[in-house]
Amino acid sequence: MSEITPTLRDPMSMFDVRGKVAVITGASGAFGRACALTLGALGNKLVLVSGSEQELAEVKAEVEDVGGEAVTLKRRPDSLEDAEAIRDFALETYGKIDQLVIASGYNKAGFIQNLSYEDWQAVMDANVRGAWFMAKAIGTYWIENEIKGKMLMMSSVRGRHGNISGYTGYCTSKGATDALTRVLATEWGQHGITVNSIAPTVFRSKLTAWMWSDDPVGQATKKRSAARIPLGRLGEAEDLMGMALYLLAPASDFCTGQIMYVDGGFTAG
Repeated sequence: MSEITPTLRDPMSMFDVRGKVAVITGASGAFGRACALTLGALGNKLVLVSGSEQELAEVKAEVEDVGGEAVTLKRRPDSLEDAEAIRDFALETYGKIDQLVIASGYNKAGFIQNLSYEDWQAVMDANVRGAWFMAKAIGTYWIENEIKGKMLMMSSVRGRHGNISGYTGYCTSKGATDALTRVLATEWGQHGITVNSIAPTVFRSKLTAWMWSDDPVGQATKKRSAARIPLGRLGEAEDLMGMALYLLAPASDFCTGQIMYVDGGFTAG
């Protein structure tokens, strides 16, 4: 009979993140907040980053309410200098970084004939350039210090499927997120670093709150969108947390370069 390994004797140990340090950009958004609360409740130490000091304070208070520990930094990764400052702040605070969650994002809808280049570029900057800066800053630290870090990005089914609503910026940026996920996984695999992305369909967030309002257009859009999903509903941030925990915990040590669709079956049909 084969030996029963310690992990098989205690399968939940694969999801133990106690004492790990995570940097979360876009921490005040729906996905970033849910990640912060989930990881904080499980003993992760958190560095919460976003452009809103008030919203960061609110998320920090919520993390502490579930028994977690967090510090905040009002800063966006708009440049490599910004990303390195975020990294250095985390290292000065906790002495290490084990996980990087890139949860920040932006969208400006508009058909290409109407969308300005500046608006398109703003989407690309928020969703791709900032992720590249964070990956460079923290990935360099991981490689130089031989740390087997875990990086998680936020993609979308729109990285794979087009959208009739004028998403030339958003779809392009999420396609780039998917490509960045795969190329970093291949570059960093030799260092034991994993890189993955979660790709949801529409879920409740600041960007989509209008669909959950009493507005007739929002209600119609929500109903039409849900009709495309086999499970018959749109997502909540909580629906993404099981996958997020898996990708940030030891359970996913042999999973890298993957775009994990948490979409109610949208991409299946």
